[in-house]
Amino acid sequence: MEIQNKTEIFYENILNVLKNSREKVLKTVNITMVKTYFEIGRLILEEEQKGEYRGTYGKELLKTLSIRLTKEFGKGFSETNLKQMKTFYDVYKIRQTVSDEFKLSWSHYLILMRISNIEERQFYEIEAFNSNWSLRELRRQLDSALYERLVLSRDKESVKELSLKGQIIEKSIDVIKDPYVLEFLGLPEKHEYSEHDLESEIINKLEMFLLELGKGFTFVGRQVRFTFDEKHFRVDLVFYNRLLRCFVLIDLKIGEVTHQDLGQMQMYVNYYDRFIKLPEENKTIGIIICREKNDTLVEITLPENNEQIFASRYETILPSKEDIKKLIMEEE
Repeated sequence: MEIQNKTEIFYENILNVLKNSREKVLKTVNITMVKTYFEIGRLILEEEQKGEYRGTYGKELLKTLSIRLTKEFGKGFSETNLKQMKTFYDVYKIRQTVSDEFKLSWSHYLILMRISNIEERQFYEIEAFNSNWSLRELRRQLDSALYERLVLSRDKESVKELSLKGQIIEKSIDVIKDPYVLEFLGLPEKHEYSEHDLESEIINKLEMFLLELGKGFTFVGRQVRFTFDEKHFRVDLVFYNRLLRCFVLIDLKIGEVTHQDLGQMQMYVNYYDRFIKLPEENKTIGIIICREKNDTLVEITLPENNEQIFASRYETILPSKEDIKKLIMEEE
């Protein structure tokens, strides 16, 4: 048995070496391919801009090139792909700081280069790399207007930082979004479900909900009970944020948030700060995710310089970017 265990450990070590090596090779090949396409795009654009290639012959340049490259190298050099390489170079030829090195896959850049706003594009490029987003996750964050939603809760200086550093989590407000987009739950737009239904669907699709919450979140529990003075209370969802080193309590409301809801969350947060969190941990954050909210009521109910209690709306369908941009303009 001991020999078998040693053999198994030996095998696992070899397996890990091979897996790590394969991942490094794939990354190297991927980055080399992206740089190659960038260079091909440069050559095509520069050739098209020469006077002798304007007019009829210029229009045939990509067609002729596609035929010759396909014959020599096989698939991957259709006219459409060559146009994409040219666009890729055109978009990234002014080498922004984050783009000095291409770190993502070609498929990621095919999505990114469609974003006309340079600051927005840089943000998604940084986040896709730092958070190791798959193509599906990148598309989802783009479709849910993550950048615009983060802009809503930041001043102009902090908005600039988004395009240079991505989302930096240093204080409680950095993890807050308004609205939260929960289209992946598959719930109807109207109130044809209960708070229990909302909570259950979040648990069923916890991986997607963690992606929507953002960086550093780990799930602690559902309907977490605590007791004092022989009275029992339950927090809908409890998370811990490793970056902020604090508990994050979430209460779900399918209607409009009330001052009683805010008061209840304040009590939850106080209890966790006094009896649950460790001395070296930071203050607990409480988020009420609700269908509607009155900003004035929230502001009056909560203490000045509030950094612990937040109320954010949620959407069960993907909002249009136009709607998000209107909110940004209203805030400004």
